Amino acid sequence: MFPLFKENVRIAFFSIKSQVLRTVLTVMIIAIGITALVGILSAVAALENTITSDFASMGTNTFNLQRYDSQIRVNGGEREKVNPVISYREVKQFEDNYEYPQTQVAVSFTGTSRAELKYESEKTDPEASVLGVNENYVSNSGLSIEEGRDFSIFDIENNNNVAIIGGDVKNGILEGLEPLDRIISIRGVKFRVIGVLESKGSTFGNNQDLRVLIPIQVARSMFTHPNINYDLSVRVEDQEMLEGAQDEAIITFRNVRGLNPVEENNFGLAKSDDLLNRIFSITQYLNIAAWVISIITIFGSSIALMNIMLVSVSERTREIGVRKAMGAKKNTIAMQFFMETLIIGQMGGVIGIILGILIGLLVSTSVGFEFTTPWMAIIWATAITLIVAVLAGSYPAAKAAKQDPIESLRYE
Repeated sequence: MFPLFKENVRIAFFSIKSQVLRTVLTVMIIAIGITALVGILSAVAALENTITSDFASMGTNTFNLQRYDSQIRVNGGEREKVNPVISYREVKQFEDNYEYPQTQVAVSFTGTSRAELKYESEKTDPEASVLGVNENYVSNSGLSIEEGRDFSIFDIENNNNVAIIGGDVKNGILEGLEPLDRIISIRGVKFRVIGVLESKGSTFGNNQDLRVLIPIQVARSMFTHPNINYDLSVRVEDQEMLEGAQDEAIITFRNVRGLNPVEENNFGLAKSDDLLNRIFSITQYLNIAAWVISIITIFGSSIALMNIMLVSVSERTREIGVRKAMGAKKNTIAMQFFMETLIIGQMGGVIGIILGILIGLLVSTSVGFEFTTPWMAIIWATAITLIVAVLAGSYPAAKAAKQDPIESLRYE
């Protein structure tokens, strides 16, 4: 049995070599479809991995009070309702009045995303973000302190000029130096570095390591532009108490804003896992697009592969007659042509998988996504090429097996 299989493989490769151009074109058509499938699925998987890792660090027991719901309603390109910004007075009232057990509230705002940081004669480009935060911001945001320490309640209440920097700040103006206790300057105000954040990388072009955290009151004195929108984040220690904490937060903030019982909320509440699910629902459309593109292309490649095999059967009619005259069975003849189809299909699949992974890796690297080998996409691609080969090779193989040996020998 094995010698016969080996002979069929040898004959298949010999036939492929004898019609290189047609084979190459067919292989490339198959490869394009598989490349589209694996490439898009790889990029989408990398996107999902990055988002999952970013939100997983925050945990599912954290929720945010924000200006709008995560799912923004749009009517003709405009919001249906314009909610007021969350002011500092409101966040302070919320902090003072929110008394749900086993929770901690983080308050923050972005002073600027175009700050120039200085250390002695060194300075950064004006593209650093400066955030004013309270003592709970780092833990609520799922951040980790790599060196030094977090803000204490005394740093916040005493408005100390201390700062926690991102990894890129340390590797930039403080490169080669011990960062702790160094004095950096932001808009002429000097800050002592007390901590360095663990590197988070870049997401959607937003560099999360080129930022500086400073006490919120110090930030408010430096950045005084009107209509600053503050962020409120609540962390619950016990997962089972999350719903109660959310209900209490909504009631408390409604009271802060003086809303009547019949009035709708003019603010939003978002859980990290809710936003994650919404993003994943969007990525499903990309998965569907990958399948539609690849199926259309693979359908065309199936026709092309069947066509090349039918042409091969016609060209080798006399050869089929000789083999049958020498005692070859129908199954043997069918297997020879079927093996040839299978080899061509798998060649296209392998090339498509390699190109698809390379494209997915290139896209992920260029936008800062966390790339992992898309094993599921590879398995699907392998299965699809096998199905294509079976469907495209069955009819030509059956046609070759059914040919009359006498008529075949007469064929010129």
